Amino acid sequence: MGSIDLSTHPGHLFRRVQQVHTMLWAAAVSDDVTPPQFAVLNGLADEGGLDQRTLAERIALDRSTAADVITRLVRRGLVERARDSADARRNVLRLTEPGRTAHTGLVRRTERMIEILLTPLDGAEREQLLGLLGRVAQAGERIRDPGSEVASET
Repeated sequence: MGSIDLSTHPGHLFRRVQQVHTMLWAAAVSDDVTPPQFAVLNGLADEGGLDQRTLAERIALDRSTAADVITRLVRRGLVERARDSADARRNVLRLTEPGRTAHTGLVRRTERMIEILLTPLDGAEREQLLGLLGRVAQAGERIRDPGSEVASET
């Protein structure tokens, strides 16, 4: 069997785009805050008081990755973890004032980075790309869910 054309291989193209994103993130957004850390900060920006499991689900991080990311942000003073007054078994997360300030700056820089990343595409193409990527990501979530119809077919 001969080789395949990697320019038509989705996994190869996803990896290449991820490399570009990583390079642009470091150059235009932050050396200190990773994209998953930004997702946590962003997830808490409008709704503090979320528990770790709920936040992880909302931003599509697995539990162990979320725990590690949150621990790092707590140590850096960007997020605070406190016992839920209504349920002492549960910890809730909130942005600290430095976390809120960091988030605001990161949002501005992220918007600029996205503009650079998507420069080759016009408005309709950007919308279409984001829609298609969203569908692929949602399908991936269904595959990961052991009870899903898609998972039972694999």
